[in-house]
Amino acid sequence: MMKEKIFYPAGEKEVTRAIVNSFMRQFEAYAESDVIIIGGGPSGLMAGREIARSGYKVMIVERNNYLGGGFWLGGYLMNKVTLREPAQEVLEEIGVPYEKAAPGLFVADGPHACSKLIASACDAGVKIANMTIFDDVVVRGDGRVAGAVINWTPVAALPREITCVDPIAIEAKLLIDATGHDACVVSRLEQRGIVKTRGYGAMWVEQSEDLVVEHTGLLIPGLVVAGMAVSTTYGLPRMGPTFGAMLLSGKKAAMEACARLVEEAA
Repeated sequence: MMKEKIFYPAGEKEVTRAIVNSFMRQFEAYAESDVIIIGGGPSGLMAGREIARSGYKVMIVERNNYLGGGFWLGGYLMNKVTLREPAQEVLEEIGVPYEKAAPGLFVADGPHACSKLIASACDAGVKIANMTIFDDVVVRGDGRVAGAVINWTPVAALPREITCVDPIAIEAKLLIDATGHDACVVSRLEQRGIVKTRGYGAMWVEQSEDLVVEHTGLLIPGLVVAGMAVSTTYGLPRMGPTFGAMLLSGKKAAMEACARLVEEAA
């Protein structure tokens, strides 16, 4: 006697077609976006969430198969994240519980905070291209950054003699470099002789967080710098495993991006 099936009888070919068709429709649609964010850490996710909530088309390009960067793990492989006042307000916005560790200092579970931030960005409409590595910038004749050259992350691990997989380009009205200490987009522009970076300095939490948020913004036409990429660009102190500046820098980057998009539309 045949046992009654629980699931609808969709087979392997239907599963494959569903994945391929859905992926390609999204990829084609986001070959041109309002904003491309390079880096899916806390500042990139925060910026994407805020921009998408304002009604813009946003894609995050992330080289890893996961999102969140150090926000998952906190410091020293102990998955607690700290935030200094007033950044705990972001945790309240996205529904993450936290506790007071010291006056003006709060602690939360990294996986909980990170997963909530990812979900909040996705709920706002942000699309993700992970396992995708930033390779170069698209720059127009007027010096404006107009897109990103990307490739599959595993291509970078191939031996040089067989690495013949050409990258492709995606366009946007604005790029945000949220790639952390590497400052990948800014560093590529430096290699092109377009900008000059100073490299991040030694750790000084009390100074670094304020300075990162203060310096977050437009670097050159078409490029906003956020998060620890700001430290590398301007020679600011590093901050270690406290994440308030990452979130507030992401918010400020979003405000800058939205203002620029409004100006361009006008």
